[in-house]
Amino acid sequence: MTPVPTSPTQIDPEDLRWLNNRAGDLSMKMYVGNLSFDTTESELESVFAEHGAVQSAVLVMDRETGRPRGFGFVEMGDDDARNAMQALDGANIGGRNIKVNEAKPREDRGGGGGGYRGGRGGGGGGRW
Repeated sequence: MTPVPTSPTQIDPEDLRWLNNRAGDLSMKMYVGNLSFDTTESELESVFAEHGAVQSAVLVMDRETGRPRGFGFVEMGDDDARNAMQALDGANIGGRNIKVNEAKPREDRGGGGGGYRGGRGGGGGGRW
């Protein structure tokens, strides 16, 4: 039996696996890049399902055209995701060598912006 930790610094992250999702282990979201523009979400899911249970598979779509942008995200249990990353990174899917790695949290790109920039622009007019 594992002794009860007396401080948070004694907790091993491996001991916390029971806290997570339906698969019973931690989940990982993976970035999948260089996809063919003809790839569908169901195709993406089936490729990854060969390496374990897929929790979600999403293609990122262009807002203007509604067509895929050539990348997406797949979420799987931690162990399955690591196996899939190792097996599929660089694999030829739909005629393209895909890139698979752990997704990074989206960076804050700042808000606002746009609108009137004011001023009268530079340049010109007179002689010197």
